[in-house]
Amino acid sequence: MGVADAVPLVDQHCHGVATVDVDVREWLSEAKNARRHPFRSLLGLSVRRWCAPVLGMDTHAPAEEYLWRRAELGWHEASRRLLAAAGVRHWFVDTGYAPGPVTTPSFLADLGGGTGHEVLRIEAVAEALSLTAASATALLNGIHTQLHQTPAVAFKTVIGYRMGLRLPATPPTKEQVVQAAGNWLRAKETRLTDPVLLTWLVHEAARAAYDRGLPLQFHTGFGDQELTLSSVDPLCLTDFIRAVPVPTVLLHCYPFHRNAAYLAHVFEHVYVDIGLTIPFVGPRAGAVLAEVLEIAPFDALLYSSDGNMLPELHFLGAALWRNYLGKLVDSWLADDALTIADAERLVLGIGHGNAARLHRL
Repeated sequence: MGVADAVPLVDQHCHGVATVDVDVREWLSEAKNARRHPFRSLLGLSVRRWCAPVLGMDTHAPAEEYLWRRAELGWHEASRRLLAAAGVRHWFVDTGYAPGPVTTPSFLADLGGGTGHEVLRIEAVAEALSLTAASATALLNGIHTQLHQTPAVAFKTVIGYRMGLRLPATPPTKEQVVQAAGNWLRAKETRLTDPVLLTWLVHEAARAAYDRGLPLQFHTGFGDQELTLSSVDPLCLTDFIRAVPVPTVLLHCYPFHRNAAYLAHVFEHVYVDIGLTIPFVGPRAGAVLAEVLEIAPFDALLYSSDGNMLPELHFLGAALWRNYLGKLVDSWLADDALTIADAERLVLGIGHGNAARLHRL
């Protein structure tokens, strides 16, 4: 058994799984309406290598056989098997993204074991309140109240999708925010895209997170076709990070994971989570982990899967992390670069301890 095999995990950022049968192929790519065969990728190979045995097939079962067996089992049984096999003790679920019927945090935990917790997506809070707000002031006050009172284990922002990550170090003035909120309400647009209001929202969330002792998660790097990759390099957050001392978690990060590691190196309140990256890079996971650990403090790296819709992604995040981090640490042990005690402390910290400390579990 490898050093990482039995670590109880905190999946500190994921989403619910579909509660209906869906086309697996549709969710094996970040591209929409992709014509390329989704199984002809490192992610697709990893599904056949790692997920197939959990569902009762031979390792490397052909894609057609995998899809047939998956359909035969149905979403509930497939989810139960894959989620349970992940070995997760705590699931931190971003409930602000649901492209279809999905599990709640508690339902996800019922399927996979452990405990479910909600990660509050701040843009979703603002957009829900905008549907009934009587005025700009009422909207802003409602957002403030929700951020300070809604139970959550962390806040998350997808501002990178909407305007990029070059956040000003200071929030806009009250007058600017009230005007922007009024314009948004009058436009009757559900989706929040106004840069002034988005900037205020993130600063407001940072204040609430600081007051409540919660971290603030930022989506960075790849992860959605609608973002512009050059604008979501975590280095774009440098001015904000320098000015705002709230615990900040940089999610996903690829291909900027080394830049994220640098920020964690120089700012004590910054953490790195390359969750989404691991399933997509498959057998290259060890190389990506090694590049992050070149400079990031061991105490600053967090595990997550960013599993979304497909339980395969939740399971692959865990299986690939355990396998390739274990191999990486074994190679360092073979080189006498660290002791067994060092190796165990590193792996336990990334898989569980760092998140437990950050989130006060």
